[in-house]
Amino acid sequence: MKVMKFGGGCLKNGGDFLKVAAIVAARKDSPVIVVSAVHGVTDLLEAGIHEAMKSEQSLLNLIEFLRKKHRNIIDETITADGLRLSVSAEIEERLGRVERLLFAVACTKEVTDSVRAQILSYGERMSALLLAAVLQDRKIEAVALAADEIGIMTDECYESATPILEEVRKNLARTVLPLVDRGVVPVITGYFGCSPDGKVTTFGRNGSDYSASVIASATDASSLEIWKDVDGFMTADPKIVRGSRRIDRLSYYEAAELSYLGAQILHPRTVEPLMASGIPLYIKNLSKPEDPGTEILNGGYEREDVVKSVSCNRKISVLRIHGPGVGFKSGIIAEIGKRLSRAGINIFSILTSQTCINLFLDKKDCRKGYESIEKMQGGVIEKVRLEEDIALISVVGEGLQKRKGVAARVFAAVAEEDVNVEMISMGASEVAYYFIVKDKDAEKTMSAVHREFF
Repeated sequence: MKVMKFGGGCLKNGGDFLKVAAIVAARKDSPVIVVSAVHGVTDLLEAGIHEAMKSEQSLLNLIEFLRKKHRNIIDETITADGLRLSVSAEIEERLGRVERLLFAVACTKEVTDSVRAQILSYGERMSALLLAAVLQDRKIEAVALAADEIGIMTDECYESATPILEEVRKNLARTVLPLVDRGVVPVITGYFGCSPDGKVTTFGRNGSDYSASVIASATDASSLEIWKDVDGFMTADPKIVRGSRRIDRLSYYEAAELSYLGAQILHPRTVEPLMASGIPLYIKNLSKPEDPGTEILNGGYEREDVVKSVSCNRKISVLRIHGPGVGFKSGIIAEIGKRLSRAGINIFSILTSQTCINLFLDKKDCRKGYESIEKMQGGVIEKVRLEEDIALISVVGEGLQKRKGVAARVFAAVAEEDVNVEMISMGASEVAYYFIVKDKDAEKTMSAVHREFF
């Protein structure tokens, strides 16, 4: 049995839904399907929450826009009158719930993490209904399933939940696998699950990738296919670097490094559930179903020139915590971590020396992080400084740690472009180097390294 996940980039309009249906229909067995929201819908729901906190004036317009967006897809894809009416009624019922939740936020002028997660889950709830109906219209027996109703159990973290895999395995054996055995195609909502007390939790943005991985692991799938609107992982971002090309094969670790701080193709935690069982993962392009895409396996291989990809993250900042003894003071990193955790801020990475602790934070969190740590100034912490005009360059490939001369080639290529490297991390990962340059130098840095190795 195969798990197939279709992202929002594959669900933009009726034509995309028909392409997905054709791909599913071409399979001889019954796959398990996981879906993201229709393209742009989660952003609209997020915007609706922000609008509701200020005023209720535009909420009806938002609901009407969502209604038209989903109705257009129904009109473009479903031919059977009875099926069109029934799925339209189900979409309308979900929109009614969204409307009530948003007006509740508008009335109270507050939104809890639980309510926010519940509102954002409706994009996937509606897209699962749509795709199941499109498949049914093509005589494929399919059923839409909501993650919280079939037992995708998680901890109680509402914005970056972790699944309780043993519970998920037991629940899916009861709710999903019997359907597959009968030849029914389950169409499961991605992105969210539920806490033990039944409240909706989410896996964060792009979390449907992670959902699909959890489901593949819990059902002992033969493979996981993640369908996107791109060819797969690339040697560099083709919008930035000319001559970039698709990567045929990556290891779990290479894919994890690229996803975590570089390429935005996968949710950073996607490979985690697959590693224990060695389930292969394939990144496929909806518009090129015959292409092999990128294969991600447990065992990697070393390219002759070692480097497989150069990526860039421009949504990151560095919080520099200075003091003559910060690298020696016992417990200081733990205290910094506690303060940032209480503020809901994730630390991507830490580089330390005797006189400076450098924290890599998401740029959207950097001001809040600075305010949290600035209060610690005095004593061992002399000053706190924030740098936002930076870019993090990642160089990824099996063998980086053991092959001589690779680092020299990387930094010689950068130096030839007259770019200053402000910070380097080597050795923390066996398959990646990271270094920081000024944001204005990011594109020529990527191009220089890519030219050197490709």
